[in-house]
Amino acid sequence: MSTLIKNGCILTAENEYQADIFIENEKISMIADSINLAADTVIDAKGKYVFPGGIDQHTHFDALCNSGDENTSGYEATGSVIAGGTTTIVDYAPQDPGCGLIDSIDRRINERAKGLIAVDFALHALVTEVSDKIFDELPLLAAHGVPSIKLFMAYKGSPLYVDDGTLYKTLQMSTEYGVTVFVHAENADIINLMQKQLVSEGKTEPKYHADSRPPFVEAEATQRAILLARAVNAPIHIVHVSCKEALDAIRDARSQNLPVFAESVTHHLVLTREELERPDFEGAKYVCSPPLRDNSHIDALWEGLRNNWLQTISSDHCGINFKVMKHFGDDDFSQIPNGSPGAADRMHMIWTNGVAKGKISRQRFVEVTSTNPAKINGIYPRKGQIGVGADADIVIFDPEYRGVVKFSDNPNGVDYNVYEGREQIGRSEKVLLRGKLVVDNGKFIGEMGQGQFIPGKPFGSCYQNL
Repeated sequence: MSTLIKNGCILTAENEYQADIFIENEKISMIADSINLAADTVIDAKGKYVFPGGIDQHTHFDALCNSGDENTSGYEATGSVIAGGTTTIVDYAPQDPGCGLIDSIDRRINERAKGLIAVDFALHALVTEVSDKIFDELPLLAAHGVPSIKLFMAYKGSPLYVDDGTLYKTLQMSTEYGVTVFVHAENADIINLMQKQLVSEGKTEPKYHADSRPPFVEAEATQRAILLARAVNAPIHIVHVSCKEALDAIRDARSQNLPVFAESVTHHLVLTREELERPDFEGAKYVCSPPLRDNSHIDALWEGLRNNWLQTISSDHCGINFKVMKHFGDDDFSQIPNGSPGAADRMHMIWTNGVAKGKISRQRFVEVTSTNPAKINGIYPRKGQIGVGADADIVIFDPEYRGVVKFSDNPNGVDYNVYEGREQIGRSEKVLLRGKLVVDNGKFIGEMGQGQFIPGKPFGSCYQNL
């Protein structure tokens, strides 16, 4: 099968230009000013932008919720994700109860995602049962195509929490075995104390979630993680940066040429903590960690993206049903499961609130939503670029589209959308996954189960000019 895309304006992380694209055998085989070869399918992209499919490097599909025994939404929601312009996710593979890292990864590839996932996917290992076994398996990860591991400095008392010794030893070993350490940086002890204090004072509503996790607890943990990584000369990646104080620590580390990398996520760039004050427990929909901040922090994060203090924008998609699961915390905000669904809306919300409002350029949009995540996770140049030899994961984007986000238009696996009713500028009109048209007129027309596992290379290529 061959496809010819004509007359589009190609966007890359470096530039933009008018050109045609010829696709054969799932790959981009030619890019030229004008291509007149015969093709099975011809797509006229006149007036549209053509850019590489989005790569969301931070998602939690079909994962055990951090409160209760329910799982987050599964891979059935990924049809909506690809309709939103994301063609590859890097999902977390938490340890299944009683299982090691490798077994849990294999089960996710061969059982949990198989036949269901609509996007291509890579994986991170995720520690949920701390024991010496994780250090036995760490040397095997990169060879298994999973060159990254995430550790939680938050959630004291839960299976997710790791102490500083565990983090330090993981960082020590990571450089030897080509594994990038991703960390959720919040001071677990202070959060635990503040939660108890607030609840004891009768402050149990969702809005107090943000009060229990003020910016300094994120900034302190971020600085501590950077210092531990520096001590053993290891690269480190700070996930979902939400506040100016943590961003400052990252900026300072990068100014010293330390291998410190970081992401922000859509909800921290678009939503404010005022959402937590919605009446009738609606604020629980917006409980995520770190919490939503005010506009001063949002402005700082956009500045961080412009200045390359932050390298990627992810969704931190975590689909937790409102009607049942969020209500675990009816009488105590600290029991509300943390998480926000957003993988389906990430590309559109970042274009609307970033590119269309002049906060980042079109080139930076491609860089932080696709190219950099591909490099960081070791799947570049196969993914994350419009280039000869790359997978033909392509978004044909209509910048003239105007609308509002409607849950009914793009279901995300749970019973609400945190961006419901918000302005949307631009739309992923057509999307190709490895050369096959899977989204047309903004609607998913592909097949569930079409996604493939994409193994990552050790250390990716993120430490070269990023």
